[in-house]
Amino acid sequence: MAELTDHQIDLALERGAAATREEPRASAVRFDRKARRIVVDLRNGCSFAFPPALVPDLATAVDADLATPEILGNGYGLHWEKLDVDISLPGLMAELSGTSTYLASRAGSARSSAKSAAARTNGLKGGRPRKAG
Repeated sequence: MAELTDHQIDLALERGAAATREEPRASAVRFDRKARRIVVDLRNGCSFAFPPALVPDLATAVDADLATPEILGNGYGLHWEKLDVDISLPGLMAELSGTSTYLASRAGSARSSAKSAAARTNGLKGGRPRKAG
């Protein structure tokens, strides 16, 4: 049983290393007062900047509170202590790029013969079951 546990730990470490390499992780973050932008440098050498007005929790913050951003964990998130705000970096990037909105608009819109056949079969059974409660 110990070998299975060691193997599971090794796999988890491999997944963590892959996530660190592949997912956007912050190496630095700062507030540019002149441009009124939050600038995030990523470990892969890329950078991006965004106006705080695009993030509801930061939209009404004053410059003094925005001036002290911190990196959370292993670069996975951003934190503002004075504002008590934590933001997931992958979520922020998806939201700012419109990816999450685009994906939400496309959810369930795929068409295939298999999906059509399943819908017909389900319809013959009375359709989708009603939600409880």
